[in-house]
Amino acid sequence: MSVITTPHINAEADAFGKTVLMPGDPLRSKFIAENYLENAQLVNNIRGIQGYTGTYKGKKISVMASGMGMPTIGIYSYELFNFFRVENIMRIGSTGAIQEKVKVRDIVIGMGACTDSNYASQYKLSGTFAPIASYPLMRAAIEQAEKVNAAFHVGNILSSDTFYSDNKDANEGWKKMGVLCIEMEAAALYMNAARCGKNALAILTVSDSLVTGEETTAEERQNSFTQMMEIALNTAVSID
Repeated sequence: MSVITTPHINAEADAFGKTVLMPGDPLRSKFIAENYLENAQLVNNIRGIQGYTGTYKGKKISVMASGMGMPTIGIYSYELFNFFRVENIMRIGSTGAIQEKVKVRDIVIGMGACTDSNYASQYKLSGTFAPIASYPLMRAAIEQAEKVNAAFHVGNILSSDTFYSDNKDANEGWKKMGVLCIEMEAAALYMNAARCGKNALAILTVSDSLVTGEETTAEERQNSFTQMMEIALNTAVSID
């Protein structure tokens, strides 16, 4: 089997499964591989991003980190979709709640991803593109969340380019429009999937609340968001 080398991935052409789980943190990728995948092999480690492939319930599944922000997940998802025949990418990561009903450690399934990014400008559209999840993935994830009685929400999320914003009132407009939470990657992933004719979904665990100030630790975010991981893995197994 030939080796494919892109600027960010160096792996055999069949190194990745049809479905890739994509956390932001490389250590979360390693945690999933070591704790959930059978016969997991490190298939890419360019820039320490850590991509693994193994099997889960008999199905070939991959997990690879995306890093932080839309530019990075934009690069990795583009290369996986276009050069390694990946069909489905599920972002699994943390998010900050901006609605009172969304509690720390709840699951959020991103039906749509608003953004303050200029990422869509590359497509030269004559209007505003609305990045949305792939319905078959979203439906399967909802079914898996219901099976484990997870506390979950389905709705609009915000993918922001800024973590430390100079505009201290920036969240209020999104909050009044019913946006559930803020993260930094899903919109670019959804746009890449749309452009490539592939499938994408964000399944997120609420790590902190921008309403109450409650938050989890870095160690919890790395290792203990297992319900989100299991929902994503079982979703991957349930789809064709």
